[in-house]
Amino acid sequence: MEPAARKKRILSAIVESYISTGEPVGSKTLINEAGLKVSSATVRNDMADLTERGYIVQPHTSAGRIPTQRGYRYYVDNVLEVKPVSESGREYIIDTLSQNADSPEALLQNAANMLSQLTGCIAFSTTPTGDESRIRKISFVPTGAHAAMAVVIVSNGIIKTKLFRCEFLITPEILGVFDKALNDVFAGVRLSSINRPFIQTAAAGFGELSLLMPSALMAVKDASELAREVSVYHSGLGRLIGDARADSILEFLQNNHDLAAALKRLPQNTAVTIGKENSRVELAYSSVVSSRYQIEGNPSGVLAAIGPLRMDYARMLSVTDCLSGCVSELLNEIIEY
Repeated sequence: MEPAARKKRILSAIVESYISTGEPVGSKTLINEAGLKVSSATVRNDMADLTERGYIVQPHTSAGRIPTQRGYRYYVDNVLEVKPVSESGREYIIDTLSQNADSPEALLQNAANMLSQLTGCIAFSTTPTGDESRIRKISFVPTGAHAAMAVVIVSNGIIKTKLFRCEFLITPEILGVFDKALNDVFAGVRLSSINRPFIQTAAAGFGELSLLMPSALMAVKDASELAREVSVYHSGLGRLIGDARADSILEFLQNNHDLAAALKRLPQNTAVTIGKENSRVELAYSSVVSSRYQIEGNPSGVLAAIGPLRMDYARMLSVTDCLSGCVSELLNEIIEY
């Protein structure tokens, strides 16, 4: 066996043994587990070279070796074989997700719960990005004699509501007029275009009717802005109990604005971001396995699991990718409906 190929096998064996046992790996163990037909001295020399190149490290004198973040990265990129979830496993995921899939929000919270349960890690999901989404329909629901609720349904399946009040008596006939007038103007408009100038222009086009509609128009604007915001659903934060770095990590993970921004920067495909590759210092000693679900064939929100560097990467990638595909399928059914 060529030295380069042998070192690759040694690194692979160290990573897999350490993931499995959590114990540093010595030369004798490597010879047995990697099936190397060379002396312990040769293996130790190869380990010394891998250490010098930053792929493994010796945690203390006379101990074996453990992988570094660079070692994990090489293993994931060059050695790891990811097998897809079995058909029966995929059917189980689809069936479980389908039990609570009456809205995108419910589906995505369920997906985060399931990802955490299946991986033993903290899991997150985000709602679809809204800037390029469009208004599908606006409805109005009376809530009182002088109050109603604007319901904004978006092309990505998200539904947002906003209450508003009027000085005059709200009747079904008035709400019917609002419904027709606003859908004629707003249907198909990008959420990112719905701002105060757009509202003012729309109001001017309504003529005398605009005198009745200021509060309704502002409610539609506010609901549209809510639909643009990315919501984050999480599961498994309790798994941080006992982690020495729990306080700083938990503070970050509970800050939805910062967390949403970090999740937005994750790769478009199913991928692993290891340690200091992550955009946040709080995740410098964690690995993030992520996958983006798709809406109408385009990458959208993200599913992500956050765990220790020493994780079963093959299983994590397989489960996350399968869940993402199932979410894509179910979410597109919701949107089409």
